[in-house]
Parts: sequence; structure tokens; C-alpha cells
Amino acid sequence: MLVSAAALIDDAGRVLVAERPAGKPLAGLWEFPGGKIDAHETPEAALVRELDEELGITVMVRDLLPLAFASHALDNGHLVLLLFAVRRWHGVPEPRIGQRLRWVTMAEMADLAMPPADAPLVAALAAHLAGDRVA
Repeated sequence: MLVSAAALIDDAGRVLVAERPAGKPLAGLWEFPGGKIDAHETPEAALVRELDEELGITVMVRDLLPLAFASHALDNGHLVLLLFAVRRWHGVPEPRIGQRLRWVTMAEMADLAMPPADAPLVAALAAHLAGDRVA
């Protein structure tokens, strides 16, 4: 299974995370917003679609920066999660599928319970954000 996800980064350097809703696998864990890539989609097109469906925001493909990926074995297959950094979008993120949303600092993210595929991406995101401060 291929999944695209976004690290939405605000002007303060905080990142938007979404809590998996009750009734879904891994409910209660915090993740980067995004979703499955359909057979006919590119990872970027899937992420643009998912962010519109889940959060009601518009993102342009040109504003997606490939950041990292994670590979994780599942009980019934395998998951490859592609993470993109996103700093520009139109609209205000709103929970549209029953999830809770939260803007967190990297220090706060370190304390969040996250799905196994999302957790290793936090280090890549932290390095990306640290590079912002150095430049």
C-alpha cells in the first residue's frame, strides 16, 4: 500500500497532526494527514486530493517538497509512506472526517503516540526544520 502524507508547517514552525478517529485502525494515534494513493494517481496528486477531502485546504503540487519515506510491514501486506513538507496552502485546516487536529512543536511531537510508519519520519522532519534555522 502506498500512502502520501503532509507535514504542514506553519509560520511558527509548528506541524499539523491529526488524531486517527474512533473505529479506524490505530484509532487515537496521531499522524501526518494524508491517505492512500489510488492506482491512477501520482503521490503528489493523491496528497492534494486527500488534503482537500480531509482538511478542506487547497495545496498546489509545486508546493510539495519530498522529504522522506518509511517502509513498514503490516499484518496483511506492506506500507510505504511518503512524507512531503508543505508550507503553503489556501484555506484553514478543518477536521472533515471526524479526526481531531493539533498544531505541535517538534518537542511536543516527540511525546505523541504515532503509528509505526509515521514515527520514524519525525527525525527527518526535525532535521529539515533544523536546516531552516541554520540557513
